[in-house]
Amino acid sequence: MRRWDGLEDIPSDWGRSVVAIGVFDGVHRGHQAILESARAHGRELGLPVVVVTFDPHPQKVLRGFTPPVLTPVEHRVGLMESLGADAVCVLPFSGELSSLSAEEFVQRVLVDRLHAAAVVVGEDFRFGHRAAGNVAVLADLGEKYDFTADGARLVAEGDTITSTRIRGLLDEGDVVAAAELLGRPHRVSGEIVHGAARGRELLGFPTANADLPADTAVPGDGVYAGWLSRLEPVEGQESRWPAAISVGTNPTFDGAERTVEAYALDRDDLELYGLRMAVDFTARIRGQERFDDIEELIVAMRRDVDRCREVLGVA
Repeated sequence: MRRWDGLEDIPSDWGRSVVAIGVFDGVHRGHQAILESARAHGRELGLPVVVVTFDPHPQKVLRGFTPPVLTPVEHRVGLMESLGADAVCVLPFSGELSSLSAEEFVQRVLVDRLHAAAVVVGEDFRFGHRAAGNVAVLADLGEKYDFTADGARLVAEGDTITSTRIRGLLDEGDVVAAAELLGRPHRVSGEIVHGAARGRELLGFPTANADLPADTAVPGDGVYAGWLSRLEPVEGQESRWPAAISVGTNPTFDGAERTVEAYALDRDDLELYGLRMAVDFTARIRGQERFDDIEELIVAMRRDVDRCREVLGVA
């Protein structure tokens, strides 16, 4: 699969294509329906499918804030590849891009660079200055510039799916329902950094502390069963482990900083510092609790680990 970072990366000899365009944060089952529709057009027309996505999230430029990010751009691109995209164009979203009229956007992106024969978007897709463009405007411009335009419903099995809805489920700690809408477990990723070392030195459960981007969509505080994985596997080495995951501020130790820590079950020999790791959430075990003493916390952690084994189906 090809990846282009900005319009200037697109080869000058790139021919006609089918284009799916949107933010696609989450690449959830509704987004997957858009891509499947684009792939169907591609098969019918005998053309490659290009996904256009944006980084940073448009809201950061337009309103000065970023909603919690479900899928960072690297993960997003990888998911699009797994779903059959032939190329992904990551457009830097800027004030200049947002100032383009709907027709200017179509001309510069869809016509001049991608030579679109068909364009598929979500039914609520908006584009151009002050979001003046919608699916109807896109269809009208398609008649002018020789491409078809379809607005796909963000629906899977009759269920309307939005990234906002998934963020709400994650806030509640309902990672099972979030996974049903995503079509996979929710993932956060970052570099493993040194923490307070209480897990290894005091509690007997050494944890990997993930340094996450500030805008990451992190599930609500609590303990979760899931998986810890290396994002850059090494041939011949194990790279994925069942894990007990703690999200929160460590209230037993009067913590203030919210962290995500993963304990690879029964492993105290892993050296993960400095590595880029992913944490996938399978199920919530319990909410965050404050314990009166360390011994009570250790007993609870042992119960958590046993429960994680049951949920994950590992011995």
